[in-house]
Amino acid sequence: MARDKEQLLHIAEGLKGYGARVDIIEADLTERADRRNIEAQVKRTGLAVDVLINSAGAATRTSIPECDLDTEFAHMELNVVSVVDLCRRFVNDMISRNSGAILNVASTAAFRPMPGQGTYAASKAFVLAFTSTLRLELQDSAVTVTALCPGPVATDFARRAGVGDEEIMKIPSIMWESADDVAAMAVDAMDRAAELCIPGRANVADATLALARTRQQASQAVSSLT
Repeated sequence: MARDKEQLLHIAEGLKGYGARVDIIEADLTERADRRNIEAQVKRTGLAVDVLINSAGAATRTSIPECDLDTEFAHMELNVVSVVDLCRRFVNDMISRNSGAILNVASTAAFRPMPGQGTYAASKAFVLAFTSTLRLELQDSAVTVTALCPGPVATDFARRAGVGDEEIMKIPSIMWESADDVAAMAVDAMDRAAELCIPGRANVADATLALARTRQQASQAVSSLT
């Protein structure tokens, strides 16, 4: 399911080559009515959702004081609200079947503040915290919940977000992962019922350092109050 019907049809044709049944659902995940319709269409097919992957996301390159609120609200609807909505719509059926897997795509941006992409980083921090909480709430069931936190991925996402080529070139090559590799690592993480997947050793190290820095800053802030 996605907003781009042509892209959905292209992907569907590729999957049909493996002998799979493919049903596409054209939907704008920023629209709550469309998300309700997704649930209704799934029910009409008579199929159950065995694996739910929330991978849609958007970002803009702008500071918070200068951001366009309508754009940021639409991105938060996509990055945050749709994740909660779709999880809530399909998780109870998984629980009743005692089977299923949920993969929510966050980002290594979840581990740090990002001036210029503040609402994006905050939205991914929400997805990470939400996914960890949902995993704990489902720990007595057979439903698995995994957070995927990729670093830079070789797609056009950054350019669509308004990040310039010069800024992209500053990212060390060791941190980049291909979309195919990220997808393969995500599937492996789901198969292992892993809590968290950060593709690439460089990104694991980067996220670890970012967390350590954040904790140090928090500790210093608390110490200054005592």
